[in-house]
Amino acid sequence: MISNDYTRMLQEKRMTLIMSLPVNDPDMCRAAFDAGADVVKCHVNLTHRASGNSFGTLSEMRPVLAEMLKERRGPMGIVLGNDPEKVEQDLEAALTLPFSFYSLYAHHVPPCLPGRGPALMAACDATYTMEEIEAMPGCGADILEASIVPGSEYGTRLTMRDLLRYSAIVRRVNVPVVVPTQRKILPEDVPALSRTGIRGLMIGAIVTGRDTDSVVRAIRSFRKAIDDLDSRD
Repeated sequence: MISNDYTRMLQEKRMTLIMSLPVNDPDMCRAAFDAGADVVKCHVNLTHRASGNSFGTLSEMRPVLAEMLKERRGPMGIVLGNDPEKVEQDLEAALTLPFSFYSLYAHHVPPCLPGRGPALMAACDATYTMEEIEAMPGCGADILEASIVPGSEYGTRLTMRDLLRYSAIVRRVNVPVVVPTQRKILPEDVPALSRTGIRGLMIGAIVTGRDTDSVVRAIRSFRKAIDDLDSRD
């Protein structure tokens, strides 16, 4: 049986591996699950900074999304856009699809969304204060995505200072924290990331590339690094 409970997975697994797809493609989605991704995330209504790809509306993408969801091997989530009004307009249609979570920056979340349908993974960016981040669970975030790297620094190497920031966020919120690969994160960085207390690593175009073969290679490498965590204890 397919587990569709993303929040429980984050709570129970030492580290969950999430693949943020650079394109909405059923073949890539299947390949991502086959390669070892625990969770897959897709997008609509935006141009994605890291991949450079534009994603159509929910209505335009619906047939492709339905095919991806039909063959899923685990939880799937969706970024509903980067405009709260577009998100609000698409919410009723989104609720008819069996996604297990919505993924949005907090400043793109309309007030009607938290508490409706699946879990909300709300992201903070580099401009959010720690006070705002601390308040996010109380305002409806079931999961916190620590997207705290400025856009001008995407693709630069992960450092100890990043780890300090992730650790500080984990200590201040009572929900699972997920880190996306805005930095150049390598599989050998997984133990250091795990020590910060984060519960999920979301890999995307910066470390996976944009074609299916490179995505599969990256997932396998990070899967092995995560699976090796227990053997290090």
